[in-house]
This record gives sequence, C-alpha cells and structure tokens, in this order.
Amino acid sequence: MRSQHTIADTVSCSGVGLHTGQAVTLTLRPAPPDTGTVFLVRNGSSHIALGASVENLASTELCTAISGQGSQVKTIEHVLAALAGLEVDNVYIELDAGEVPVMDGSAGPFVQMVRAAGIIPQHRPQPFLKITQPIEVVDGSKRIRIEPSSTPRITYSIQYSHPLIQTQSYSYDHSVSAFERDIAGARTFGFLHEVEALWSRGLAKGGSLDNTIVLTSDGILNTSGLRYQDEFVRHKVLDLIGDIALLGVPFIGHLIAERSGHALHTKLVEQILQQPDKWVLLNLHEGGTASASRPVVNAPRPAYGLAMHASTVQ
Repeated sequence: MRSQHTIADTVSCSGVGLHTGQAVTLTLRPAPPDTGTVFLVRNGSSHIALGASVENLASTELCTAISGQGSQVKTIEHVLAALAGLEVDNVYIELDAGEVPVMDGSAGPFVQMVRAAGIIPQHRPQPFLKITQPIEVVDGSKRIRIEPSSTPRITYSIQYSHPLIQTQSYSYDHSVSAFERDIAGARTFGFLHEVEALWSRGLAKGGSLDNTIVLTSDGILNTSGLRYQDEFVRHKVLDLIGDIALLGVPFIGHLIAERSGHALHTKLVEQILQQPDKWVLLNLHEGGTASASRPVVNAPRPAYGLAMHASTVQ
C-alpha cells in the first residue's frame, strides 16, 4: 500500500483532437488529497468540473468520453492511462476545447509531461479496490473479465486477419517502470479503409500518420515503422488502463480481455461498481466515504456509492 500522489508543478501541452481535429491546449495542475482526476473544461469565461468517473460516461464512437453540465470531453483514455501508469492520483486536467489532444497517439507525451512536472507524495493513504470474486462482461466473441489476484495484472488478446497482427497476446504486470518501458509508447491504430470511411463521415479529422498507425492490406503506411513488434495489442492494454481508471481508484485483480474495446472496458467498470459483494476496499483512511471521482473522504463531488457499499474496508 502507498500514499496518494499528485504532480509538483503545472505543465501544459498543445495539439489537436483526434476526432474533432480542433486545436486544444491541455494543462495538468496539482490537486489536493482525495480529489481524484478532474477535468476542467472551458465554458465561456469559466470551467465545468467533470470527475473522471464512469458516472459521467458519455456514449461516443471509437474513444472514451465523459459529459455533464452541458460539456463533454472526448478521448480521455490516453491521459488517464499515463496518470494511472505513473500512479498519479490527484490532478486537475484543464482543457480549452472538448477533446484531449492526441499528440503522437500514445500515452508517451503525457508521461513526459508528468515527469517534467514531477510527482510528489501526499500525506493520505491511497485506497485500492481488491477483487474477491470474478466479474465478466461478454458481447458475442468479445469478452472481458476481472478475477482475484494478489497484484494488478492485465492479459489482453486480439485477433485481426492482417499479416502484421493476426493473433497477439500480451501480459502486463503493473509497475511504473513497466508501464513507461512497455506500454506508454504504443500508438493507436486503424485500417486505411476504415480511416477513409471515418473521414467521409466527418470523424477522425485530426488523424494522421503522425498520431496513428495506418494499416494497408498487407503493411502500414507509416515509414517510421512500429515501435514494438506487438504494438497493436500493447496499445489495447494502454486503452484498458485508461478506461479502468474510471473506477476512481487503483485495482488489485487480474483483467483478462479478448477482442475487447472501450465499450466493454467501461461496461466492466459499471458492473464492478454494481456488484460490491465481489470486492473490498483496502487502505481507506479513517472516516473515508465515497465521491464521484474516488471512494474517499472530503472530495467536492456527490457520493457515487463505492465505499458506502463496500462489503469490507480494511
């Protein structure tokens, strides 16, 4: 178990949204203990605060988004993965547009931002959600399951009829160093015919070879090549790390995904929170209650019900 963490300084980056193509500046700011991750979306001269919680989940295509109070933030999964992978628990993410910048299509640039800002401990224990019984979501040949484990672990399998992918599997045991080395740099990918179809529908306006691996019928368009031989499945692991962060606290369990995606990832988060008899909260400080972004005390948002319905708090 460990203490909570935030960043030591404010840091910013600029880019374009993958789907909107809109220019956007993202700023990470330190946050006090028990805040969780909160997006601050510009609304005129003020900001709307949206907790990174499945309670705020919005229905979108090809990315994970949250919405509330008339505002929406798309493509949050990569920055959430960077924060979770580096074990940053409390942070404000300020945006001047409605989509997180895609940067190079991975979590790498956000990791560099956090490292530039610095990570500092806070004098409050960090709660963990420990799975005690399996929970599974199935949609045809797609499935995702979380089962008891002594450590956080992800096993992901994908299958595409493409010579560079075919069947790929990857097992990830969480540590900050493993995330930075093996997962953070894996980029998003898409097939050329699908990308062209998205463009014709006014989607993926910000997509380019600078931020997406584009697959042709037998190769890729990117002249720089792949960063990892199995970069495709590693990016799926990255997406899952970002999506599962909508729990509001780190998990202890084994996630097993087969041909899954954002919709099933977030559906599993919903199922976990709806089945409190299948997990316990560990390391919750005395007097802790639930909040929309994390199940701990004194956060400025309404209770989501995680800690209040926990079967055991240790």
